Amino acid sequence: MVQRQLPQIPALLELMQFKTPELNGKKRRLGKALTIGDLRTIAKRRTPKAAFDYTDGAAEGELSLARARQAFRDIEFHPGILRPAPDVDTSVEILGGPSALPFGIAPTGFTRLMQTEGEIAGASAAAAAGIPFTLSTLGTTSIEAVKAANPHGRNWFQLYVMREREISYELTRRAAAAGFDTLMFTVDTPVAGARLRDKRNGFSIPPQLTLGTIINAIPRPWWWIDFLTTPPLEFASLSSTGGTVGELLDAAMDPTISYDDLAVIRDLFPGKIVVKGVQNIEDSKRLVDLGVDGIVLSNHGGRQLDRAPIPFHLLPDVVREVGADATVMIDTGIMNGADIVASIALGAKFTLIGRAYLYGLMAGGREGVDRTIAILRTEIERTMRLLGVASLAELEPKHVTQLQRLAPIPRPTA
Repeated sequence: MVQRQLPQIPALLELMQFKTPELNGKKRRLGKALTIGDLRTIAKRRTPKAAFDYTDGAAEGELSLARARQAFRDIEFHPGILRPAPDVDTSVEILGGPSALPFGIAPTGFTRLMQTEGEIAGASAAAAAGIPFTLSTLGTTSIEAVKAANPHGRNWFQLYVMREREISYELTRRAAAAGFDTLMFTVDTPVAGARLRDKRNGFSIPPQLTLGTIINAIPRPWWWIDFLTTPPLEFASLSSTGGTVGELLDAAMDPTISYDDLAVIRDLFPGKIVVKGVQNIEDSKRLVDLGVDGIVLSNHGGRQLDRAPIPFHLLPDVVREVGADATVMIDTGIMNGADIVASIALGAKFTLIGRAYLYGLMAGGREGVDRTIAILRTEIERTMRLLGVASLAELEPKHVTQLQRLAPIPRPTA
């Protein structure tokens, strides 16, 4: 028989401890976000459809993005047991300088479209976390303003080679003068990808009011208040070059870009040169032979060529071929700290987050970006402890198996 007794009041009072309610709405919603997916859900709720889809969408059928994310899901970890890791070291030396975490913020264009704080939120959050921030040529905050927001941290600059080459040369000089230590020479945008969500939404840059956008904005007045009461959206670093936003966007895509342009930029920029948008082994080897400091395996977040190679699948082969001679980094599809740990285990020296950062920005401005970084940091540390490794240097290919979902059909030999 179970022995029963009257409830003990002191014991009940111990159990009935209520959490102090959070009255700040922003802190309350960000505090409930436990994953990057949670931040995405909040961002979608708070941002007009056209602006959210501009961030969330990819090219054509969005297969490249879906496959990149699926590749990270299709991994199996192999933990070591009885290897205590009460404290883990997530720091890394990358491109001649430190980073407190094995990821930095990727370049994103038109960032203030998503939330008015834009690149300032990203740069200041990166500074607080001790990680690099990358400003896009098509950013909505100038080179000098990003430097002011992150005066002592690491700033990187992503360069599109414009049709009018002198514009790109001047941007390169300005980034160097502002103390940006790394330049990302981007090679995967000879023409713009087909962003079908944007076309279906009737979305334009800069945004224009239509009946649909007005109806969609009614439950999101805060976004429109910010949009209408802050400086107009522009490519801030290009504001003095002339031309409309649309003309400058078109000028950023140039199918004549070549290795000769890379050589010119290398002569102009005194810091590290990284080529972003590499998608095969042959190009990786040629770039390393030319002496670049690093490469980023990337399909531009799936926003250019749909059905492009999956960067995470390319990673082991590229590292095997050139990893001893150049810094190999990766982006596209990262939504969890475990994705970052797996990338480091397979040989990447560093990773970049784009949409994950923007989801946080849309969810809560600077505090939302802080929350993105905090979530990823927690996931990285927890994954490392569960694997039984105390530092990133201890991660090895033996810790990860890439499970096979998409297997290539063998090519004919004759």
